[in-house]
Amino acid sequence: MNNNNQNVLDDDRIGRLLLKLSLPAFVGMFVITLYNVVDTIFIGRYVGPLGIAGLSIVFPVQMLSMGIGQMTGMGGASVISRLIGAGNIPKAERALGNAITSTIVLSAALMIIGLSDADFWLRLMGASETILPYARDYMTIILIGMFFQTFAMALNGLIRAEGNARVPMTGMIIGAVVNVILDAIFIIPLAMGIKGAALATVIAQFISVAYFLRYYFYEKGFLKIYSRNLVPELGILREILAIGIASFARTVAGSITAIFVNRVLVAYGGDFAVSAFGIVNRIMMFALMPSIVIGLGLQPIIGFNYGAKRYDKAMKAIKMAIVAATACCVIVFAVLYLAPEPIIGIFTTDNGLIALGVYAMKRVFLFLYLIGFIMVGSIIFQSTGKATQSFATAVARPFLFLLPVIFILPRFLQLDGVWLAFPISDVLTGILTLILLVPQIRELRRKDIFTGGEAIIGVH
Repeated sequence: MNNNNQNVLDDDRIGRLLLKLSLPAFVGMFVITLYNVVDTIFIGRYVGPLGIAGLSIVFPVQMLSMGIGQMTGMGGASVISRLIGAGNIPKAERALGNAITSTIVLSAALMIIGLSDADFWLRLMGASETILPYARDYMTIILIGMFFQTFAMALNGLIRAEGNARVPMTGMIIGAVVNVILDAIFIIPLAMGIKGAALATVIAQFISVAYFLRYYFYEKGFLKIYSRNLVPELGILREILAIGIASFARTVAGSITAIFVNRVLVAYGGDFAVSAFGIVNRIMMFALMPSIVIGLGLQPIIGFNYGAKRYDKAMKAIKMAIVAATACCVIVFAVLYLAPEPIIGIFTTDNGLIALGVYAMKRVFLFLYLIGFIMVGSIIFQSTGKATQSFATAVARPFLFLLPVIFILPRFLQLDGVWLAFPISDVLTGILTLILLVPQIRELRRKDIFTGGEAIIGVH
């Protein structure tokens, strides 16, 4: 064990610490986003709009894979960082082993289910007969290599829980560089089309996983992987999944929403509308990135200080994160509205698709500046072990608000109803997050005043 990582989190300069953890997380998240965006750019320019539509149909499956990795990674990270803060290193290493085991089992289950009848699942997700061949070619390869995407996502969060943001950042950069190079080789000179994009992604994710495992086995990591800790322990596993289920629910909800949106788009706008949504969805990944990475940087800070009963530092970090995330969203909003055509034009040269993409983007991102507060709020609940509140904020936007609005609004506004459903759900989710977050802040203040209050570790 190496105490350097603990010293990183035990820092009174909260603003500097948040920046130190968030910047590498930004690079890592930027790279994760590139996996999908680079594929879309190459496919859009060398295969065409139907290729983009195929990627859009398969995207919910990739979201499920990422959701599993986020569930075990974020859930494990919350438990690990709080245990490190409380000085309980043996249980932190057992939590690491349990997070890894659950990742392996769940990703294997998803792969088997997906490959059992690919065409059935693709049609269920909204693939028309013209989109189906493209979606099938991409999804089959992605499912075969599904484990590497899920495991890379989980290890990214688990390593960051120790306060080490450098390794996750470096591992994802390596994978992204490989992905871009292989995309260019497989799609352009080898003319492998959408299959080449999928193969490039799988190989790149494998390389990222290999790099992450090297950290645990060959570098001086704070925690180590031992075979004895891979055996599931019900108490630890329950805590990991209870906290991580919010991340999974958020991603699953996004996946289900994407499926439903694709089906509605086919009905009201055809394959072209699905292609436009595919592009807007990729841009959305970049737009949300600042809020997500600030949350990732915030998580170990809150977890460590909550476990160490330093509630004043936890509150200071929360305030800084909310302000920073909101400011970033305002900046991104301004950029998207000032230069929409060049941004959409990165993905396609089709003028009709560019026009529809710009029209959709301006409506979908109407209240983007609320997302920072919503994202950070959910991370706060996760980091302090508030599974119920975290789950509620994760599923509210897609299930409670977005899906009902998408079901109703297009009946009156046609295709516009689909695009406008997104900002409406953002406003409603922001209100719910505020209602749930106020009692949490009050609780932290009480614990800060009455220092005898017990920290919520949650693993016994």
